[in-house]
Amino acid sequence: MTMPAEPLRKITDEEVAAFHRDGAVLIKHVLSPEWVDLVREGTDAAIEEPDIMSENLGTLRVDQFPAAKSPALRRIVDESPIAEIVGSALESPVRFYMDQLFYKPEGLFLPTPWHQDTCYYNLGGQDLVRAWVSPDPVPRNVSLEVVRGSHLWNVTYSPLAGRDPEADDDAKAMLESARPGEPMLGVDSYEDWNYFSGVRDKSLPAVPDIEAHRDSYDIMGWDYEPGDVILFHGHILHAAGGNVVSPNPRRAHASLWAGRDVRYLHRVGQVIPDPRALYEHKPKTGQPLSDFPDVFPVVWSPDEAVAASTK
Repeated sequence: MTMPAEPLRKITDEEVAAFHRDGAVLIKHVLSPEWVDLVREGTDAAIEEPDIMSENLGTLRVDQFPAAKSPALRRIVDESPIAEIVGSALESPVRFYMDQLFYKPEGLFLPTPWHQDTCYYNLGGQDLVRAWVSPDPVPRNVSLEVVRGSHLWNVTYSPLAGRDPEADDDAKAMLESARPGEPMLGVDSYEDWNYFSGVRDKSLPAVPDIEAHRDSYDIMGWDYEPGDVILFHGHILHAAGGNVVSPNPRRAHASLWAGRDVRYLHRVGQVIPDPRALYEHKPKTGQPLSDFPDVFPVVWSPDEAVAASTK
């Protein structure tokens, strides 16, 4: 295994503790300008090449799996220090699961509503981390926000996307025809996908109305500068501020990483298709991602890092 590049500095014990305690942490000044430039190059290239996995949600453009079409973003995944930063926070080998691009052009930034990522993917486990980076300065009022500690609430909320089977006959039929052990969204989703391709899991509780009761929650946020990395837990409730006119765009790349305990999990309310290469393996609920090393190879491991440092 070839180790990715090292960060400008090691993540501290205090930052690791903050991540596990709060569910999110801003890691300052860890990516060199060369990596920031590559994020800019990769996001710009992906923005210029929309595909079926690109979706315009008002003023927000979201792409699923952009590293599959952008060599620069693929290098960010495979070669940048991000894997080490995530692995150091988890104290675990890490495997890349998937990535997303988020783009808001200059002008009015609308807020991104509060949500939880867990319910969107066929994944389960505690060692699930997203790394968020941008080539743009992102002030606190339009940056990521999280509800501190909500990754420990032991609840999976219903996704905001997906069709309501109680109001949509096609969604009801899709739910009734689902086969046990098969993903709700098949590989054919890559030919015709949007955020409402799936069915909403009505058995899950709705996301609390955090925005209407902000004073009742411990909300964290940051002023972000290029070269920083925001790490946040896969289960944490998060959003992004808005209703602000910005003279600059906001381009962001968010990669999703899995540690030791992450397992495959068939979800009724699956919103995002499985990584394309996983379908031929026909994964079963409970299988660790390590069962599919050709799809999810280890990108960084603390054991390999120690071995490399002693050579």
